[in-house]
Amino acid sequence: MAICFRCHRSGASAPSSVDHYRTLARNARKNKVWPASVPSLLAGHEAIRKWGFQMKSSNGYPLNVVSSQKEEPYTDHSKAKEEQIDSTVSITVVGASGDLAKKKIFPALFALFYEDCLPKHFTVFGYARTQLTDEELRNMIGKTLTCRIDKRENCGDKMEQFLQTCFYHSGQYGSEENFLELDRKLKDKEVGKSANRLFYLSIPPNIFVDVVRCASRTASSPTGWTRVIVEKPFGRDAQSSGELTRSLKQHLTEDQIFRIDHYLGKELVENLSVLRFSNLVFEPLWSRKFIRNVQLIFSEDFGTEGRGGYFDNYGIIRDIMQNHLLQILALFAMETPVSLDAEDIRNEKVKVLRSMRTLQLDDVVVGQYKGHTRGGRSLPAYIDDPTVPKGSLTPTFAAAALFIDNARWDGVPFLMKAGKALHTRRAEIRVQFRHVPGNLYKRNFGTDLDKATNELVIRVQPDEAIYLKINNKIPGLSMRLDSSNLNLLYASRYPREIPDAYERLLLDAIEGERRLFIRSDELDAAWALFTPVLKELEDKRIAPELYPYGSRGPVGAHYLAAKYNVRWGDLSSQYS
Repeated sequence: MAICFRCHRSGASAPSSVDHYRTLARNARKNKVWPASVPSLLAGHEAIRKWGFQMKSSNGYPLNVVSSQKEEPYTDHSKAKEEQIDSTVSITVVGASGDLAKKKIFPALFALFYEDCLPKHFTVFGYARTQLTDEELRNMIGKTLTCRIDKRENCGDKMEQFLQTCFYHSGQYGSEENFLELDRKLKDKEVGKSANRLFYLSIPPNIFVDVVRCASRTASSPTGWTRVIVEKPFGRDAQSSGELTRSLKQHLTEDQIFRIDHYLGKELVENLSVLRFSNLVFEPLWSRKFIRNVQLIFSEDFGTEGRGGYFDNYGIIRDIMQNHLLQILALFAMETPVSLDAEDIRNEKVKVLRSMRTLQLDDVVVGQYKGHTRGGRSLPAYIDDPTVPKGSLTPTFAAAALFIDNARWDGVPFLMKAGKALHTRRAEIRVQFRHVPGNLYKRNFGTDLDKATNELVIRVQPDEAIYLKINNKIPGLSMRLDSSNLNLLYASRYPREIPDAYERLLLDAIEGERRLFIRSDELDAAWALFTPVLKELEDKRIAPELYPYGSRGPVGAHYLAAKYNVRWGDLSSQYS
């Protein structure tokens, strides 16, 4: 039987009795069969009032614990159940012939279908300028679909069932007539049901507005909701981002716009709030009193490899730091939200971003990888990429020191580092704690007290893990100390395959859960931090420091860390 990773249907640890009957209720709602015991047993729990038999959201918690909806008796939920059963969801992937759609979006949709997480009635449409038939689209995306490593039963049958729900329509991105033709095809599939429509814009940002205008005027749902997922980049600076938001809001409301940052859907990023707010051992330490610095590190061990034309227009700061790493920082540093409701969480993230100092040029180091030979193999420079303009000064590496001017984090440096063509592939959060005051064992560590620093590491990718560095006595007659790690390796503890971030985010968009999507004021606050330094870098044509392909990056990054008495934690880690 297929398993939804949000439900305890099989292959999971035994749920509590309340969870068990919640699961029965969710399954019954979908299958139109209500076990007689479910309503009476749930009625005895407060859960029936708070949950309303809604599916768990992406973190497994009821996000509607604090609900703005009027509480309704059980009989009204029965009516809502019938309305949901009679509805359908049409998912249109705009830019269906592109790499993102083929490699990420269609495979994520199939994974949701395979796990039985999509609604009972759904249709997938691909839309692009490329001329394709339905069968050609199915052949194209069929090559990228895979089943769960730990669950391969009926894999071929499931693929065929999914592909039969996929259709294609060719059209221009700015043609209302072509979108009206798409609307007719959607209505043919939706006949007799309440129609909900989700548009995923897997296209360059310069045509976002044209597509939204055409879709909103001619292809919006006449009876249900219409939502649009927008991929980054959301502009190049504060001005262009604001113009894009205003243009989108001419055709959509804020609640219809889902700005996706796939890093927010990664398992370890989602676990941040759980780690902090549900473990007493961490929350009291989560402040300037005990934390010396926080490092957010992103590195790739490959270069642009033919994508330099796109990358050169944005650079590493816009591509990684202003969105992925800053979003993680906001989740890490936010105050405890009122609830797990999407707006409560996003409100706290915005407060963090608005409390941050505007980034200064003195606190930024930029670099660009150069070619060299290693092991008899010639490694190219960034400007050797034929899609990159000659003499480009676009940084492929950046390090920055940021500060949050509030009571919790005043004076704590948050160091970011992101780069391409480095020595390893990684994304992690490193929390270095303060030295122990009056440490009785400081003689055993010598003058380098950093060796005695406790450090919490949350490895987002690859090989997801959480580990805590502690000081320990080496067994023996002498007093020798060692730094050891308390490890939680996800592959060992949780052998089941971790869902891809796009699966989680697509399912959230279908369910209308906005917690992992970026709100417009959040985007404004993020761009306000980085726009001045980006403008200064470009106006002054500051040349990036060159570093060899496959190295640890430019030396300037180490001087920046030293400026704030910090040593990059990834340089000495046994997990490097």
